[in-house]
Amino acid sequence: MKLFLSSTISPFMNKKILATLIATSSVFMSVSVSHAGEGLSPLPKISDEWRFEVTPYLWGAGISSTLFYNDRYLNTAKLSTSNVLGDLKSGGMISAEAHYGNWGMLGDIVSATLQTTSNINVTEQTRVAGAVPVHAANKVTMQQNIITGAATYTVLNNQNIYLDGLVGVRGIMATATVSLDLSAFGQSRSAVDSKSVSTADPIVGFKGRYRIADSTWYIPFYADIGGGGGTTNMTWQGILGVGKTFEKWVDVSLAYRTMYYDMKGDGLLQKTTFKGPQLAATFKF
Repeated sequence: MKLFLSSTISPFMNKKILATLIATSSVFMSVSVSHAGEGLSPLPKISDEWRFEVTPYLWGAGISSTLFYNDRYLNTAKLSTSNVLGDLKSGGMISAEAHYGNWGMLGDIVSATLQTTSNINVTEQTRVAGAVPVHAANKVTMQQNIITGAATYTVLNNQNIYLDGLVGVRGIMATATVSLDLSAFGQSRSAVDSKSVSTADPIVGFKGRYRIADSTWYIPFYADIGGGGGTTNMTWQGILGVGKTFEKWVDVSLAYRTMYYDMKGDGLLQKTTFKGPQLAATFKF
């Protein structure tokens, strides 16, 4: 049985995404840069006091993957950002950081449940009844949680750049469920199959911000790489974008984020890439 992960791109969803990006750009451009003259900086200041950051965000990640399901490789599954948002049934995305002096720790959670359905009507020829209409309904559900935790240390901090090195662990838990319903002659038959994978991998990397021309604008960046744990050969992640600090306690960023997983022969996700725009608001206290 082949697994099809496809859905029609919704024009309405495309308009919503475009409207969100336009609105975000308008907000960025409408805010006065006069704060730069008041000494407001988008870069954190190191001190012997605790400081915290909480960042809720929306990551419109498109997905490209080959699935290893029931001892066979299935066709590469591709979902665009609009497909993913259209098929998203539930989810939550948030990250948080705590720092004291040069040392810190961070956590990031991405939880999402995607579901897509398809219906096919075909005619089967039988010897007894001749042409018989057959209805097939296929529903695919993909539930995944990606959790990252790391310890950080500030290696560079001046008026232009803030840079942390990090060492940590990323875990991914994914479950794919296929439901198939067949109906003919007024009778129906259902079948459900499911497969899960869970792995945790050590990672190393860096993250930080680069201040643009002594202003309240900045370039956020993040990169990590790891693997060797559980069923994973390699995993890496990268984030790059642009942001602006509005006040000492809040800033907003728009970035492009990519995460890659290459699992071993029996792993559910084979050479899987999650990538797409990310809109985030960071609250500092």
